[in-house]
Amino acid sequence: MNTTPRSAGADVPSSDSAADELGTSAAQARSAVLEELILKDPGKFRVLTGDRPTGRLHLGHYFGTLHNRVRLQDLGVEMFVIIADYQVLTDRDVADNLTGHVEELVLDYLAIGVDPARSTIFTHSAVPALNQLLLPFLSLVSVAELNRNPTVKDEIAHSRQSSVSGLMFTYPAHQAADILFCKANLVPVGQDQLPHLELTRTIARRFNDRYGNGADVFPQPDALLSNAPLLLGTDGTKMSKSRGNAITLAADADETARLIKGAKTDSERHITYDPATRPEVSSLLLLAALCQNRTPQQVADDIGSAGAAALKRTVTESVNEYLGPIRARRTQYAQDRAYLRETLREGNERARAVADSTLAGVRAAMNSDY
Repeated sequence: MNTTPRSAGADVPSSDSAADELGTSAAQARSAVLEELILKDPGKFRVLTGDRPTGRLHLGHYFGTLHNRVRLQDLGVEMFVIIADYQVLTDRDVADNLTGHVEELVLDYLAIGVDPARSTIFTHSAVPALNQLLLPFLSLVSVAELNRNPTVKDEIAHSRQSSVSGLMFTYPAHQAADILFCKANLVPVGQDQLPHLELTRTIARRFNDRYGNGADVFPQPDALLSNAPLLLGTDGTKMSKSRGNAITLAADADETARLIKGAKTDSERHITYDPATRPEVSSLLLLAALCQNRTPQQVADDIGSAGAAALKRTVTESVNEYLGPIRARRTQYAQDRAYLRETLREGNERARAVADSTLAGVRAAMNSDY
């Protein structure tokens, strides 16, 4: 395994300028260029992506990120998929059943088509060298930089905890270690994750400046923004595992039908796609359209004046048909827990080898190789 992929920046206009930090528009423009480069030479890219094991993944995750991971894998991009079990230790309810949550994630990954032969699935806790990078990385950022990270602020606001642990406070630096341990040069993210990635780029740049002696020890990874759709939960708010408003990939056909039947709509009988004024109806149309590989407008035209009941029936049929093969694979994998553990064991071994090599290079650069 090549642990030092070439930087994507060799063929892409430099992103070190201030313009790269101006916001989403710059990231979107750069992502369009990166997509073209991926098609031309997928082997030059290494991706780090993953999830925290807080419960089963749902349709929002699937159409938001999971589907894209499989797409990149199938194009030939090298994938590292982290299960960030250390980052849920701040949640006692989750931490008390960590093994179960980790296995649920592995099941979801395998069911959607993540291939352990082409994508390395691993856990935080099994890769000591990755976590050891956190210490030098923390020395390169200030408390103020950690404190003003908007993603961390959001995590703290939704943690429902009376105090904030040091672990939660260091999330941005820990995520930098996740990305840089394997020298990933591409990270698929949503717009809300751009500040996290920018801090990772800052850490990589500062480490290179301080310890690189003119060479780049770490790449400065690029953000790959997708045009992932925003699916609302069945209650009309953001789809979330914790809110109980999500259709999980593991849900059976009957549960899916029940959840969609109770989904919030509105009083207007004629079905139209209008996200601004009819967000709940439009989200259901979008979900059906994604499953049918059509546009929401086309689905709306088919339903017309048949009303919300017809809309929900269409969505239910579309989702159940789409998820059928995924659910079948998930059921099959769930019957072989030994295979799940073997998948993690092999992924952890590969990740440890990469992390050990990276840490050795870091020690040499810092003159602490003794």
